[in-house]
Amino acid sequence: MFKNRRFLLLEIIGILLAIVWLVPFYLMVVNAFKTKRDIFADTLGLPKEWTWDNFVQAFVQLGFIKAFGNSLFITAVSTLIIIICSAMAAYALSRNKSKLSTVIFFMFVAAMLIPFQAVMIPLVSQFGQLDMLNRSSLIFMYLGFGASLSIFLYHGALKGIPESLDDAAKIDGCNKFQTFWYIIFPLLKPMSVTVGVLNVIWIWNDYLLPSLVIGGNGTETIPLQLFFFFGQYTKQWHLALAGLSISILPVIIGYFFAQKQIIKGIADGAVK
Repeated sequence: MFKNRRFLLLEIIGILLAIVWLVPFYLMVVNAFKTKRDIFADTLGLPKEWTWDNFVQAFVQLGFIKAFGNSLFITAVSTLIIIICSAMAAYALSRNKSKLSTVIFFMFVAAMLIPFQAVMIPLVSQFGQLDMLNRSSLIFMYLGFGASLSIFLYHGALKGIPESLDDAAKIDGCNKFQTFWYIIFPLLKPMSVTVGVLNVIWIWNDYLLPSLVIGGNGTETIPLQLFFFFGQYTKQWHLALAGLSISILPVIIGYFFAQKQIIKGIADGAVK
């Protein structure tokens, strides 16, 4: 009886937390179908007249196709590079039992505590002097800022992979890179999924770093384009909310297509 009550209590708490989590999405979607006047008149209520004009205007004014292409390219390339480089670095640090590797690992861990705002001015100024404020530099910066957490996660996952696999691969004639790429890296698939999801969410929604690096040169991402709905004297909330609704669709659709692979990767990792 006590266990049933405890389970029921946890279930009620979970439902309440889910409702709280869904409230912002409700406000965004519902108000995306309203006029600007109706949003201020009744923010929580349903639209009196459901209109798709906001989505059409937002799609056109955002230049959504181009902005989507820029966001997709930057997010995909950055995430792929972070996954590969972080996994390789974590493998090297975990397998080399030395004081130097320990110091380097703790330096990566300590780097997670440094806020981006503390280094953004000198970083952007230095890249600006080198005339390197472009998409390639943005991807390089994402690697630098995303590597610390990713290496930390991979390092923990590698502790669960026995070093005897490395010895067996060496006996079979594999060098270090072949051992990592063909033996170790496939075993890290569940962690790679986790690292990929965390970085995709971060990079896809990031506004500050792209605004400092690529703002105004034709390679704007979706978050940068959404900012144009907020002027000095007016804020087009109806278009901004419609644009936000459009911008999250690719992520939701991508998740539904990839969820089987995500679940399979986690299950395979658990079996192994």
